[in-house]
Amino acid sequence: MTPDLVLGIESSCDETAAAVLETPRTIRSSVVASQIPIHRRYGGVVPDLAARQHLLSIDTVITEALDTAKCRFEDLGGVAVTFGPGLVGCLLVGLQVAKGIAYARRIPFVGVNHLEGHIRSLFIEHADVPLPALFLVVSGGHTALYLMRRDDGRYDTLARTRDDAAGEAYDKVSRILGLGYPGGPVLDRLAKHGDSKRFAFGRPKMTDGSDDFSFSGYKTSVLRHVEATSIARLGFMDPDDPDPRAPQPSDCPQPVLDLIASFQEAVVANLVHTTMKIAREARAASVGLAGGVACNSRLRAAMAAAGKEAGVPVLTTSLALTTDNAAMIAAAGYSRFRRGETSGFDLNADPSAAN
Repeated sequence: MTPDLVLGIESSCDETAAAVLETPRTIRSSVVASQIPIHRRYGGVVPDLAARQHLLSIDTVITEALDTAKCRFEDLGGVAVTFGPGLVGCLLVGLQVAKGIAYARRIPFVGVNHLEGHIRSLFIEHADVPLPALFLVVSGGHTALYLMRRDDGRYDTLARTRDDAAGEAYDKVSRILGLGYPGGPVLDRLAKHGDSKRFAFGRPKMTDGSDDFSFSGYKTSVLRHVEATSIARLGFMDPDDPDPRAPQPSDCPQPVLDLIASFQEAVVANLVHTTMKIAREARAASVGLAGGVACNSRLRAAMAAAGKEAGVPVLTTSLALTTDNAAMIAAAGYSRFRRGETSGFDLNADPSAAN
């Protein structure tokens, strides 16, 4: 039996999130508390600080989600929570809270893979996802292609990154140029003002002939271009500035803007080329774009254009559902409850969980 209301909880990295879903496509509430201001001064997520902040925030976030949804714990029919992958200390906070709610209210709970949550975010806003569907999940920690043949909770992994994820590459390039954290939104905005053909970037190829991704070389290429052209590091990563000003195009010399645009174009071309190649080979009826980097404007436009040329619909979500959130976890949990799946209280956090 499917619960009427499902509470979703997400705490895998640096967002503490809770959401209430009434149906797989009806969001009653979605609350996200971001930790970006805490981690910005360090240029990336500090695991211990992230776990501590989850502990401080999670009660407030869940209470706000319930209040916004106009429901109480007594009204819930189930709890879905991220159990992995992610930072183990962060995962344990959400997982233990979810277990406590389920135990106290005598309601079922289910552990959800964070990556499945990103995939399920597409089902919230799209009533019809043509199957088989190929999903590109691209974020700060993950870049992979998954094929869903039937809506049965099973996914075939067709490609994944061998090193950095795409989002990591953005953050590292932003750090090299001194543009602050997180790098994705900053570089996407500045790239619009640069010449994407000025600097050359090659497309990585796996020696074993696989279609796996690799993004660490892009970071190295940026560093080499910086050294070769004597591009100065900009000053937008001052650790003593608690609220740094976002860099504007006028703050950046033209070579910096051109390098950013060239880097982004190379990353996007790699993602689009590999995705559409595998979509053709797998005879996918649709392509889905999910994860934090799915909000990148150039990636969304290039993927839509490639899909139109190939005659394959490309599905995206609203920007609020691309980044880590609990509505996607509740949606994944809802589909698992519908299939009669639940988790036991012995479920543990799995920081390296596979799909």
